[in-house]
Order: sequence, then C-alpha cells, then structure tokens
Amino acid sequence: MSWDNDPSSTSPTGIPAQGAPLPPPPPAPPAPPAPPVQSSPTDSGAYTVPTGWTPAPPAPPAPPTVTGASTWGGAPTPPPELPQVDSDSRGRRRPITRTLVAIVVVVGLFGIGFGTRSVLDSEQSVTVSRGATVMSTADTIDPGSEPIAAVAAVVSPSVVQIETSNGLGSGVFYDSSGLIMTNAHVIGSEKIVTVRAPDGKSVKGEVLGSDTGTDVAVIRVKGLSVPVAVLSSAKPAVGQIAVAIGSPFGFDQTVTSGIVSAVNRPVDNEKGVVVNMIQTDASINPGNSGGALSNRNGEIIGINTAIFSQSGENNGIGFAIPIRTAKAAADKLVAGQAVTKAGLGLSGPNETPNGDAGAYVQSVVDGGAASAAGIKAGDRIISVDGTPIRNFDELRGTISAFSPGDVVSITYVRDGQTNDVRVTLGTLGK
Repeated sequence: MSWDNDPSSTSPTGIPAQGAPLPPPPPAPPAPPAPPVQSSPTDSGAYTVPTGWTPAPPAPPAPPTVTGASTWGGAPTPPPELPQVDSDSRGRRRPITRTLVAIVVVVGLFGIGFGTRSVLDSEQSVTVSRGATVMSTADTIDPGSEPIAAVAAVVSPSVVQIETSNGLGSGVFYDSSGLIMTNAHVIGSEKIVTVRAPDGKSVKGEVLGSDTGTDVAVIRVKGLSVPVAVLSSAKPAVGQIAVAIGSPFGFDQTVTSGIVSAVNRPVDNEKGVVVNMIQTDASINPGNSGGALSNRNGEIIGINTAIFSQSGENNGIGFAIPIRTAKAAADKLVAGQAVTKAGLGLSGPNETPNGDAGAYVQSVVDGGAASAAGIKAGDRIISVDGTPIRNFDELRGTISAFSPGDVVSITYVRDGQTNDVRVTLGTLGK
C-alpha cells in the first residue's frame, strides 16, 4: 500500500517556467501485479463453502532476516530490496503506486493470517510496529457513551496471536489452566505453536487437539499472564453490537466493530458437517481466524472463522462459530475425547417440495433417532427446541451443535397437523 507523486517541470518556486515548453509527462507506473487466483482448500480444517465463501489465507513464513532490519510476513516472493530507513521496522516494504491500493496474496485457504506491511517512497518511510498498546483502564471508560472502547479494554487482553510454520491467526484465552481456543485450520497439523500475548511475550503452546468438523482447536500454554475471557451464555440477537478482536494481516490487537447480521447461518464443510454460524459485518480479514467476537458486555459470543469474499478481503460478511458450539467441542478435546456430532437419522432436500418453510423429511433411517421418535418420511420439521427451522441445512446445523444422547424437542407438521415430540439424538451418519 503506498502513494506516488508524479513531479512536473517547475521553476524554483514550483510554478512551470513561463515560455518554456513543458516536458512530456513521465510514463505511467506499471500496474501492480494481480493477486493469484484463490484455489480450493487443501487443509482438512478448512470449510468448503459456496463460491466466494472462504476462510482467508494464512501469513506466509517469515523471510530471511536482512542485516540491519527485522522483517516478517508478506507474499511468498519478496519484492526487490528497497532502502531501509527504520531498523526497528517489522513491516515489509512495498513499491509506491499512484493510488492507495491493497493487494491480497492468497497463499492457501486453510488459515487466516498475513504479515504486516509498511508504506514508503524513495524519500521517507512510514513503518508499522508489530506491538500494540493494550487498554488497561476499563474503569475510566463509560460503556454507555463508548461501548466499543469499553469492550476493547475488557476483551483485548484475553486475545492472543497464534504463530505456526505456515502462517498466523488468533486465539482466545478462556481458562485459567492455560487453555486457548482457536480454529483447527489455524494450527493445521502442528503439535507445537508459538503463542504471543498482548504484552509481547511469547511462549510455546501445546496443541491438545483439533476438530475439523467444527473447526475448533485447543492449545495449552504455561507462563503467560493473560486474563480469562468471559464466555456468553445468551444467544446472540440480530442487530446487537458485535466487536471482533484479532490479528488481521498480522496487526495484532486490532479491534473492529459492527453488528450481528444474522444467526443460524448454515455453512457446510468438506467433512459433511453443517455449522450454524453467527454472521457479522464487523470487519474480519486474514489473521482474525480464531479470534474473539464479543457482545457489548465484553462476553465472547463466537470464534471468528471465515469470510464471504470474492477478493480475499473483507466485504462485510464474516462468520463466527457460536461460542456454545465451540466450547462444547473444546471441552471434549481437552478431555481427550472425539468430537462426535449428533444426528437424527433422516435425509431430505434443502427446500421443501411445495415451498413451505421447514425441513422436508424425504427418508428416515430404520432404527435411527427420528424413526424411534415416530418421525416419518413426508413430515416437515419446523423447529428444534423452539428455534425455527427454515430449510434442511438449518436443521443439520442446529442438530450438529448437540451431542449424541442429548434430548431435544422437535416440532413437525404431518397432514396439516402440528406435532411435538422429544427425540434422543443419535450419531451423525448412523
């Protein structure tokens, strides 16, 4: 990202010399290279979603250190070396173009994280430091007049940066025993990662486990003085304030805000698991994955995980795993258990044949949970535990948030009559 000024022939005062022909303008600068085309996810932790719905890319590994300056992040192929002005800069220099531009280089669709950039021209540089100031004076902020600032002061100290050999993402410190929640696609297959606290201290963290179905992973660290985040117990509501905190493009401790744009938004993945996500217009970019989505009370309502984008950048449509879903998966990972998904033992098209709202039951598995509860082919499920169901994907996402053995109340329509039944959930795929 940079600016460029095209000088004109001028007198010493800066005004074109009178009577002298103006020299031809300099040739236009070359156009910036187009970003590589996004490819399909290659890591098992990435969501496979409809066109344009992609987890953003990871930060590439840091390039070799150049004598006299510390560099990190950036595209796989570094630009030509430019004069270095600030030896403390951690950003990558980029050439100047006529207008302010942002180029997103897609390295691989299995993690979210990019290195920090700096902007400079041939005469001066403006560098961006890796560090950030964490607000610690929450008692001086009036939540009524400055709700976002109040949330940032409370939540930011609990959000850490996760660095791997393939890139970086974010994480939420959620348990005093040293547990950090993040995305499975952030840590990939690695067993040891680097965790950087808001105060700049970094330690090695052990990956206790990950579940690619819900895209949740848990890391344990020792020796970090980080406050525990408060997890929300309430369901998010459309229109409420949403604050995202993480490390977009490597800018750690970045706070963005917006609202909850939608709830129960089903997102499918390559594991055949649908997770009903929280949708938000709070800016989420590469590096936010695994970070916090908070309500105005400073309570975590979700773990940021994906964006809808055709360019690789934020378009105001981001997705977070509801904290209830993420915490349930994290608890099993910490206990060393497999994160099995609940199932009803039925199938159907995403839309009902006659266009009515609900999940149309096309077939029922003999001996499955639905069959045992008396649900039959041709029924139309319209709610689960009071949550309205508009289509079959929403039903899949709603049920996947439970565990096998949980009992739920299902309302369905048969021959124009509404019925309620209690169902003991089985295991997905059985």
